[in-house]
Amino acid sequence: MKVTVDFDVCASTGSCMQLCPEVFEVRSDGFLYVLQEQPGEELRASVQAAAEMCPTAAITVEG
Repeated sequence: MKVTVDFDVCASTGSCMQLCPEVFEVRSDGFLYVLQEQPGEELRASVQAAAEMCPTAAITVEG
């Protein structure tokens, strides 16, 4: 699985970080960071949920 974020539309709301902190992090600078671009299968459900809950649909999950 590969996680990508379209930073041009990402609003850094942090909803993804709340659902999957192992992969997403909004830091004190106010920007979202992807901690694991290719997380393991054990995180698939939370990564998918984060992508679905993203208010700007900036998160894409492939594979």
